[in-house]
Amino acid sequence: MAKVILHGCNGRMGHMVSGIAEKDDRIEIVAGVDAFGKPFGGYPVYESLPEVKEEADVVIDFSTAAAVDGLLDYCAEKGLPVVLCTTGLSEDQTAHMHKTAEKVAVLKSANMSLGVNMLLALLKQAAGPLAAAGFDIEVVEKHHRMKLDSPSGTALALADAANSALNNEYDYVYDRSDRRMQRPVKEIGISAVRGGTIVGDHDVIFAGEDEVITFSHRAYSRAVFAKGAAEAAVFLAGKEAGMYSMGDVLGLDA
Repeated sequence: MAKVILHGCNGRMGHMVSGIAEKDDRIEIVAGVDAFGKPFGGYPVYESLPEVKEEADVVIDFSTAAAVDGLLDYCAEKGLPVVLCTTGLSEDQTAHMHKTAEKVAVLKSANMSLGVNMLLALLKQAAGPLAAAGFDIEVVEKHHRMKLDSPSGTALALADAANSALNNEYDYVYDRSDRRMQRPVKEIGISAVRGGTIVGDHDVIFAGEDEVITFSHRAYSRAVFAKGAAEAAVFLAGKEAGMYSMGDVLGLDA
């Protein structure tokens, strides 16, 4: 059983990871960390990582970007693998993450969903043959009205997956309103929709002559991200230092 420190345990995603862990006998949350130290679930909660007394195998992080540097330093010092789920990291923090991976196992993904990561693998297979056959590529993502960034990190990851199979020769276009011209061949359009309570919808459209192929993923609950984080923690516990991805968890990057 993987013993976990849940960093950011009292956030919305922290609560979901706690719920997943209660039903999964492969994982046990031994301690939580939250800035306010408010107890939640059946484990002790501390205001900071240095206060944690329990022994653990891995950290799951669903906190904030502001807390990531301290987390990485702590994991490097303690030799603890970390599943890093927090988004919005700066370039300096990304560099810090890679530096930390020289000492401990670090898993980072643009999206923790198992389904999205399978989709990334499928796009790498499909993009080359379809683009060669003249199919245009468009990515459309939809999220709730409260989401701050646009396009989503997942939309960019999907575009990157397709582009990686095309020698990264395609340009990304986010707005065509200021131009009047035919669509260039080597272009991936990325569009964002914001409204309501949409958890996360992503479509990758391959539009050809007289036919369209669409790869789609729908997240109906944020629990899919918690489930992915739990799977990642089970996978990462005991792993050697290095950078890992959800593709590794699924056996796609072997």
